[in-house]
Amino acid sequence: MNKRNKKRDLTALGLAIIIVILLNFVGSFVFHRFDLTSEKRYTLSDATKNLLGDLNDVVYVKVYLDGDELNAGFKQLRTSTKEMLDEFRAYSNENIEYEFINPSANPDKKQQNEVYKQLFNKGLQPFNVEDKTESGTTQQLVWPGAIVSYKGREMPWQLLKTQLGEAPEAQLNNSVQALEYEFASCIRNLSIAVRPTIGFLDGHDELDTLSVKDISESLGKFYKIKRVKINEQLKGLSGLSALIIAKPDSAFTEKDKFIIDQFVMKGGKILWAIDPLYTSIDSLRKNGGTLAVPYDLKLEDMFFKYGVRLNPNLVFDMQASAIPINKALRGQQARLELMPWILSPLITPTGNHPIVKNLDLIKFDYVSSIDTVAAQGIKKTILLRTSKYSKIINSPVRIDLRMVNMQPDETQFMDSYQPVAVLLEGEFESVFKNRMAPNIVNDSAIGFKDQGVNNKMIIISDGDIIQNDYQYSTGKAFPLGFDKYTNRTYGNKNFILNCINYLCDDSGLISVRSRELTLRLLDKKKLKNERVKWQLINTLLPLFIILFFGIINDRIRKRRYTR
Repeated sequence: MNKRNKKRDLTALGLAIIIVILLNFVGSFVFHRFDLTSEKRYTLSDATKNLLGDLNDVVYVKVYLDGDELNAGFKQLRTSTKEMLDEFRAYSNENIEYEFINPSANPDKKQQNEVYKQLFNKGLQPFNVEDKTESGTTQQLVWPGAIVSYKGREMPWQLLKTQLGEAPEAQLNNSVQALEYEFASCIRNLSIAVRPTIGFLDGHDELDTLSVKDISESLGKFYKIKRVKINEQLKGLSGLSALIIAKPDSAFTEKDKFIIDQFVMKGGKILWAIDPLYTSIDSLRKNGGTLAVPYDLKLEDMFFKYGVRLNPNLVFDMQASAIPINKALRGQQARLELMPWILSPLITPTGNHPIVKNLDLIKFDYVSSIDTVAAQGIKKTILLRTSKYSKIINSPVRIDLRMVNMQPDETQFMDSYQPVAVLLEGEFESVFKNRMAPNIVNDSAIGFKDQGVNNKMIIISDGDIIQNDYQYSTGKAFPLGFDKYTNRTYGNKNFILNCINYLCDDSGLISVRSRELTLRLLDKKKLKNERVKWQLINTLLPLFIILFFGIINDRIRKRRYTR
């Protein structure tokens, strides 16, 4: 009996060893990772896998989020970042290496501040975290970011994505959702051999270099940036992947429109930031009032053909930023006071499109509404809308600073959710179709196309969205979206960057931004109230289970071997 059992056990052991060896042998030729999470948290997109497969050198990542003193939220972000880096490493042929660093580890305050200064100069942003504990309140400076290096180049990677009005748990969840896209974007921008060229159009009194300095520098990390003038020359836009037309205020000639139209027909992308109405800010400041009247840009037929109409009106919105107003009190010196300005809407991105997903509030000034019109084969996506409490006033619009003293009547703000930014995708039809002479249509040098290739463009009905403030005396530009009156930065820069990335992204990488992940965080209130109960369950229940199975196993053995 014993010999037979021994032979059976040896046979089973031998078979198990053979199976393990065979599995390892097959596994050395076949690579697969199993993701058992419901939302496929550890499954990378095909675009990311292709990007990692093309790496031919090591990408080194220094993550400055470490230390035992981190609160639960940042520890979760650290864990999620490490898991994502491990996933990237698995698909990169070991070309991803990383380390986690605590920038506050050095007890010497002078050296600690020197490290902080270096991280700030490299583009990382710190956060002052305030945690409430049973013993009181603690404050801590945290650097939730990383520096990514590849072939001698490096760029910052901000891990934490903040949004005004969002709970810390929601901000953490949004940050975890963005990890794959943000890290993959860093790798793509560092590894790309030939950077696409983005052109800022000149020649129609568009915003000057100082007015778009911040967005130009931000885009310059990923693209080649140049100013271009058409001057009615067919080759004026050659070599560009995308064109930015930022707040022109003079008319386009038919020849310039023809060149822009053919740029679109041949696959060129365009970001339009257009003011339909002219508003004199100087007159408003000096005289306390002005009249907003339509520009004569002569672009209406192009926009209509492509599928939109920019309306000659202004949108008033109760969800708005503030401007400083002189308040003169009797017997006292005049003082500045911030007052809501309903012509500067603050727009909350609410869609799930990758361009606007999880973005912070975006600041507009003197914005008009957009209508979509019929255009065969064109898909129209509304990216941004005003708030529920909006109203439209058609041109000419009288603007008076005394409006800040009037209490808005909600019943008058019934033109809710007005579109102010639209994405158009498809095969555009030329605005010059059936309008050109045969000799131009048949001229091979011109290469006229009346039907375009699959393409996309974005139209925003506010030129100020892309304009940064600056100091006249020093020429120093403020960050795009920075409001010098409220001293906070809105999401304008990230919105414009996402627009250009979407227009120029041929890899499909930006679609990763639409990914939904859910963090299953602990209920802090329930944890506090039921702390003792769960401590006892986690401590005693495993012991009782082991004891129970031990007793059962002992009785089975006694019955088996006492026969």
